[in-house]
Amino acid sequence: MHNAPSLMKGGRSCDLFVHPGDAESLGIADGANAVISSRVGSLRTRVRVTDAVMPGVVSLPHGWGHDREGADLSVASANPGVNINDLIDEKVAEPLASASIMNGVPVEVRPA
Repeated sequence: MHNAPSLMKGGRSCDLFVHPGDAESLGIADGANAVISSRVGSLRTRVRVTDAVMPGVVSLPHGWGHDREGADLSVASANPGVNINDLIDEKVAEPLASASIMNGVPVEVRPA
């Protein structure tokens, strides 16, 4: 979807959504960069302060990070973002389906 020009219209971005109260306590302003880290990795991305997420929760859109070597996606590569998969712990899986758990991942956020 990120390689279709019509779907990339409208200022889509790969921002970390942070609740205003959390942003204030972390000392992170809207539009500033932050580092989000999990047990397995860290990413640096821009913050969007919004009450669209609950306090204590952050949200990072999936489907970004197309600027890696070998990616042949011209539109997506021009809008790279970060790849949330770099934060997903491959050792944590849903027991019945053995699928990766891609939400509710414990993370820490700090100013970049």
